[in-house]
Amino acid sequence: MGRAHRDLARGRAVLPAPPAMRQPAGDGAYLAMAAASAPDRLATVKLLADLPANRERGLPVQRSAVLAVDAETGACVALLDGAELTRIRTAAATAVATRALARADARTLGILGTGPLARAHVRALLPGRPYEHVLIWGRTPANAQALAQWITAELDVPAKVFADPRSVTEHADVLCTLTPSRDPLVHGAWLQAGQHINAVGAPPRPDHRELDTEAVLRCRIVVDAYDTARAKSGEVLIPLAEGALTEDAFRTELGSVLTGQAPGRTTDDELTLFNSVGVGLQDLAVARLLIDRAAERGVGLTVDLAG
Repeated sequence: MGRAHRDLARGRAVLPAPPAMRQPAGDGAYLAMAAASAPDRLATVKLLADLPANRERGLPVQRSAVLAVDAETGACVALLDGAELTRIRTAAATAVATRALARADARTLGILGTGPLARAHVRALLPGRPYEHVLIWGRTPANAQALAQWITAELDVPAKVFADPRSVTEHADVLCTLTPSRDPLVHGAWLQAGQHINAVGAPPRPDHRELDTEAVLRCRIVVDAYDTARAKSGEVLIPLAEGALTEDAFRTELGSVLTGQAPGRTTDDELTLFNSVGVGLQDLAVARLLIDRAAERGVGLTVDLAG
């Protein structure tokens, strides 16, 4: 994932802002998330369906599929279900950003949200740093307790459930927001000097966010891709519409930090924010790995589309 973002910063990959299509009736939306990479020799597009009505049907609100083609010949290489791929790439990007932006002495990981994305994040983040505690909040206490027990049993790190987002926020060195929230869960007054925040969970819609305006303004912001954030991220678009934030405040991309074109953390007291909207190049990077592993292991269904 780090290499994918470095390739973007160095002009070796292409990542346009995804167009959004709204359903003529209802609240559903579709995003076509495209990318192309010379080093990975792939072009991909993920069609992401964001369908709030699925919640009442007992179905996932977001569903997706990734089409990958050979970047030189255009031949279809693979069709991949996007659910697990998206969780893996999102958590991996968070881990890369945390490595680049969090304080070296960060020891407490805070998690807001208890779904599959939360589990993917603790799997990606905990091996990379010597965390001593994981702090958890979720809307359903039983789910939060189950996540805490799983972390302690599977990853051998003590985990504790808190009653509200504020308690987790105030005590975390690294905070991950992993909820589908429309309204802010984290307020700027709660943030502590030196924290690193990963804002990950809110759907890619301009009116959804997990951090309030004050929280965003207090942080130095790094985004996965500026064009995508400018089009889809409520975390920055709402403060921008309020006149509280300028576009220059969120132009720094993760790839620029990783290549040294832009600084990472500058002081121990600085508040840093990784605004993760999710981009097609991340899907492409994981697709490349999956395609190669499938070929090595002889798994997957091969279909001759040209026949």
